[in-house]
Amino acid sequence: MPLTSETIKKNILIVDDSAFEQRMLMELLSEQPYRFSIAFNGYQGYQLALATHPDLILLDVRMPEMDGYTACRLLKANPETEQIPVIFLSGADAAKERIMGLQVGGVDYISKPFTPEELAVRIHIHLGLMRKSNSDLPATTPVSDKLQHPDLVFVNAVKQLILDNLGSLPNLSEIARSVGTYREKLTLMFREQTGMTVFAFIREARIARGVELLQQTDIDVQDIALLIGFHNAGNFATAFRERMGVTPSAYRQRLQEQTGQRQAAGGGRTLAPPVRRAQNL
Repeated sequence: MPLTSETIKKNILIVDDSAFEQRMLMELLSEQPYRFSIAFNGYQGYQLALATHPDLILLDVRMPEMDGYTACRLLKANPETEQIPVIFLSGADAAKERIMGLQVGGVDYISKPFTPEELAVRIHIHLGLMRKSNSDLPATTPVSDKLQHPDLVFVNAVKQLILDNLGSLPNLSEIARSVGTYREKLTLMFREQTGMTVFAFIREARIARGVELLQQTDIDVQDIALLIGFHNAGNFATAFRERMGVTPSAYRQRLQEQTGQRQAAGGGRTLAPPVRRAQNL
């Protein structure tokens, strides 16, 4: 019988610092049509995923050297591995832990203890969803064309972390730890890959998000300032004026005037407010 996607054994990468947990998982899934690879920490798991391109990753959260959240951020920031489904397995069952796992890119979060049936069903579901997703897509770019400089993967992971947490960003050292590096190295990598500092990117990202909120919502300027990470409306207004040439209130007023002119003209085309546009991030 010829081999098909249904008969070829799927490769499951197990990332856990406990050899006992690794053996237990392989025994629980021994009756399933899977083959297994193992890694003992997040960084090993990330490197092995790059080398072997597993069909699915079972990822522990608490591990030395690099935890599961950090590894998942890197996996999702790399075009070579971003499509691999990641299921977190953890004894930590707090809501914030489960939410974090989903925020960094996990497709599922299973709390220990769990039954073999539950684990097998969830793996089967996510492999099926991935198979359907792949069949619905046009021919993909060869992996060789997706290769990125390793530093760019870290930088992309940091960018996504920043964009997801503009209102309550950790300090630079904590951001660096969140992607498995340290402050000085991150600063150097970020400047080399983007031509700007981390702080400059944060500033640009906050202004760009502020522009979106001014354009698309009626949220008060003071509240927008807090939502995007400024301590008060005054700091937001100063930074906004330096970047855009007008204050947030003046920018919104021009948008409203433009809308009024368009309505008065019966939907005629009008020019955008004469302000400098934020650079694409």
